[in-house]
Amino acid sequence: MTNAQILLVEDDAALAELIAWHVEREGYGIEQTGDGEEALLRVAESHFDLVLLDWMIEGLSGIEVCRRLRRMPETRGTPIIMLTARGEEEDRIRGLTTGADDYITKPFSPRELVARIAAVLRRTRPAVNSERLQYEGLEMDLAEHRVRRDGQAVPLGPTEYRLLRYFLEHPGRVFSRERLLDSVWGQDSEIELRTVDVHIRRLRKAINLGERPDLIRTVRSAGYALDGEGVA
Repeated sequence: MTNAQILLVEDDAALAELIAWHVEREGYGIEQTGDGEEALLRVAESHFDLVLLDWMIEGLSGIEVCRRLRRMPETRGTPIIMLTARGEEEDRIRGLTTGADDYITKPFSPRELVARIAAVLRRTRPAVNSERLQYEGLEMDLAEHRVRRDGQAVPLGPTEYRLLRYFLEHPGRVFSRERLLDSVWGQDSEIELRTVDVHIRRLRKAINLGERPDLIRTVRSAGYALDGEGVA
C-alpha cells in the first residue's frame, strides 16, 4: 500500500502517543492534534487519507468536526474513524449517520485499530494494493507504466501520469489546486497554481480521446475531481 497520511484528533496525550506508535509502525504517516478547530485547519492545509477522530474533545466536539468535514468539498470523501467511550447503540448510529466510516469504542486494542484503518483504506482507496488502478474504463498499469481507456492506449507525459495516478487513488474526491500542487509536484515546488490548470487540460484532452465523456470534473471555487459527472 502507498504510504497513507493520517490525522489523529485525540486530547488524551498518553492514548494519542500509543496510537501514533502503533500506526507509524505499520508504515503510515501521522499528525496529531487534540483540538477540533485545529483539526479543521490541518485538513484545509494538508492532504490526509484518513482521520481518526475522538468524539469527546475540548471545544468543538468530534461529531461536529465530522459533520463539517463531510460538508467541505475537499474532505467530503475522506474516511473518518470515530474513537469514543460512548458505546450505546444510539451514539454509534449518530456517529455513523453523521458521516463516520467506522466507529470504535474505548477501550480498544491498538492492533484492532490498525486492522480497522487498513480495512477502511482498502475500501476507500481502491486497488492501491494491486498493480492496476481502474475507474470507468480507465486503467493504469503501474508495473508497465501504461494507461488505457476502454482498451485504447493513452499517451501521457510524466506529470500527467502522476496527476492521473493521484486521481485514480482517490476517485470522486475534490482536490484544490493547492492540494494537487503539494501532492503531485511536492511541497517544495515553486510552480505557480495556474500550471496545475495547464496540466489538467492536457490530461483531460489525453484521456477523453475525442468524443468520450469527460472524467475530470471542475468544481467551481474548489478544484478538480475524477468522477463520471464531468462535462462531455
